[in-house]
Amino acid sequence: MSVVSAAVVVLGALSLPAVAQARPAAAPIPSAGPVVHAVPADQPPFPYADCISAARKKGESASYAKWHCDELVKKGWVKPPKR
Repeated sequence: MSVVSAAVVVLGALSLPAVAQARPAAAPIPSAGPVVHAVPADQPPFPYADCISAARKKGESASYAKWHCDELVKKGWVKPPKR
């Protein structure tokens, strides 16, 4: 039984390069230039003031809410505050 298992493993290993070459490469999609989408107000990035007020409603302290929202600014989920 182990001879059959070994044969299956060897045949499988030998067929992998043939399968990889058989797949055609994906053709690149031509670009017509940059695409600009209008982002609805209910999707990121959210206003900084909304982030602070939401964090305060969740029970975060003022300093922790500021840190939390600053981290979300780095990730692009929140717009930077206007100073």
